Amino acid sequence: MTQLLLDMRPERAATLDNFVVGANGELLGRLRALADHRTFEAIYLWGPQGCGKSHLLAATASKAAGERPVHFLPAAAVATELAARPGALIAIDDIDTLPEAAQIALFRIFNAARLAGLALLLSGQQPPSRLALREDLRTRVGQALVFELKPLSDDDKSAALSRHALMRGMRMDQALVRYLLRHGRRDLPSLMAVLDQLDQTSLEQHRPTTLPLLKEVMELRFDEETGSI
Repeated sequence: MTQLLLDMRPERAATLDNFVVGANGELLGRLRALADHRTFEAIYLWGPQGCGKSHLLAATASKAAGERPVHFLPAAAVATELAARPGALIAIDDIDTLPEAAQIALFRIFNAARLAGLALLLSGQQPPSRLALREDLRTRVGQALVFELKPLSDDDKSAALSRHALMRGMRMDQALVRYLLRHGRRDLPSLMAVLDQLDQTSLEQHRPTTLPLLKEVMELRFDEETGSI
């Protein structure tokens, strides 16, 4: 008999400390500095979906909140007129999806940044030269400090998955981690989501976290994602 359980463990807030750094140490240092009210740089992060851009924007905005005014916005929430308080940090995710009017607003923010003492933190999936934006805005983004998020190695992912399992109180054999890395999706959020579902299924069905159970969970997630159930 399956027992349905309500998972009461809270989601971990995004912080710079719980980001899996890998080869992105220089970037993390820049973001820690950007949170300081005396820093007025513009930084642009790029990389594929699931590489951690949104985590870093949210974490930097959270760290900066005690130091300076913060405007943290998804691209869809950027207004045609974005009023920022002097000294603020403006963080905008997915700028490659900005509509025309919002692109104009962001271009004006770039122009006002030095006078108003603004710091900018932006993200997208492409390097500046490939962004589908107005030419004047694309030029401004290209003049920022540009960082490509470097992919995590399998060793980085293995260590992160093991820590995640430990925080959930899971008994996780390293053979399961290796199997998940070989056969699961490559981005870390998806891999951690499999671990979360494995833990939940184990508790509901009163079954240990074994390889057969992991295979069942992965097959179920695949069916759900492909719509084959």
